[in-house]
Amino acid sequence: MNDVPETPEDSNPERPWYRQRGKVGALVAVLVVAVAAVGLVAWNELKRPDDVSNPDVAFEAPQKKPKPVPKHKTVNWTTFRLNPQRTGYLPVNGIHPPFKRVWKYGDHPLLEFPPIVVNGRLYFVDNDGNAYALRSDNGRKVWHRKIASLNASTPTYSRGSLYIANLEPGQVVSLNARNGRTLWKKSLPCRTESSPVVVHGMIYLGCESGTLYGLMAKNGKEVWSTSVSGAIKGAPAYDDGTLFVGDYGGVMTAVRAKTGAVKWQTDGLGSSFGRAGSFYSTPAVAYGRVYLGSNDGRVYSFDAETGELAWTHSTGGWVYSGPSVAQVPGTPPSVYIGSFDGNVYALNAKTGDTRWTYAMGGRVIGSLSVIGRTVYAATFDGTTTYGLSAKKGHKVFEFHTGAYMPGISDGEKLYLFGYSSIHALEPITVKQQRAERRREAARKAKRQKARRQARAKHVAKAKAEAKAKVKAKAKAVKAKRSAKAGQ
Repeated sequence: MNDVPETPEDSNPERPWYRQRGKVGALVAVLVVAVAAVGLVAWNELKRPDDVSNPDVAFEAPQKKPKPVPKHKTVNWTTFRLNPQRTGYLPVNGIHPPFKRVWKYGDHPLLEFPPIVVNGRLYFVDNDGNAYALRSDNGRKVWHRKIASLNASTPTYSRGSLYIANLEPGQVVSLNARNGRTLWKKSLPCRTESSPVVVHGMIYLGCESGTLYGLMAKNGKEVWSTSVSGAIKGAPAYDDGTLFVGDYGGVMTAVRAKTGAVKWQTDGLGSSFGRAGSFYSTPAVAYGRVYLGSNDGRVYSFDAETGELAWTHSTGGWVYSGPSVAQVPGTPPSVYIGSFDGNVYALNAKTGDTRWTYAMGGRVIGSLSVIGRTVYAATFDGTTTYGLSAKKGHKVFEFHTGAYMPGISDGEKLYLFGYSSIHALEPITVKQQRAERRREAARKAKRQKARRQARAKHVAKAKAEAKAKVKAKAKAVKAKRSAKAGQ
């Protein structure tokens, strides 16, 4: 026979690899390590970036404290956030709590953006596109003009003229500040809620198409336009020949005001899963830095000259609020800003470290104002305005209305505004406040007494009428019975 006998190896062939526990275990381990490595890489790429702290970025410490405005001297608040740098800080000695209200202006349309006050007049535009001028001493209307159908910006005053950006129609309008007469209009290819800044005969503003414009203030003629990375919602800030603006593409841009050339651009850090943050906030320029908030929940500080990121500070919500930047006596240079997380933050302007926080009890979506030694902020949910100590962060003042951006001042009065009203407040002494409270209590008691008397009179009249009706009915019944008896 030619058959070959089977060997032991032939009778026990090797098992497949997937039936060998050692090899399967090793493969599983390799796969687990690979998946973990990929996951770690993906997590590092997609997680929320950590905050930045770069102490080497230049910081121009103030050489001397700002000179305060003397008491009883008025100043002009000519543009959104007070000045071209948009710092929102007015160093005055005479404006501080307690206050008494001296007049109120109220109307139905929403008043989202604050007025300005110049030479004894307040100028503002409500959301329905109605432009107004009021007297600052008594709140009486000087003039009114319908200039648009939708508005969300603050006018800017320069050399007797007002400059206003409108959402619908998308345009820039110049009015004579004395009588409200239209001087010129410039149509834009997009909507705009970017409050203009006027410097050296030029007007600068952004547009929702992602374009920054430089126009001639005397006639609205376009000098230059520059595209950025997304829609511009906030107002541009100006300092030393440069404009600064954030956009909805999450990019901060510095533009040369004379030519419109881009000086630098820096991306924000963004949020988790690679989502870019967007800048709604209006930037403020001070100490060689640019400060603003982002919808990624951070406050940013950039080098104004190079765009290098100095620091970021995370909050618990979107930061629509524009920062106020100030060195109030007794404090270091600080950034005051609100967040959707319901807090107001006081941050060290150089390092971004927290000085204090104050829980507002509702979202803070508007910019803050620092007037004297008080930080004014409004809560959108509770529609209340609070005054906070710039030094310690405790509450020193509360007013029953507010929502967006809380207040401005001319060094004589504090002007607060809510959804659709403006309130002019004057500072008083504690003794005057107590006297005012007594007078108010007396007025309240008098009103309550009058209501009680009116109610008692009404009740007595109703009883008399009811009694008369009963008598009349009895008389009628008696007459009816007499008539029947006579038959």
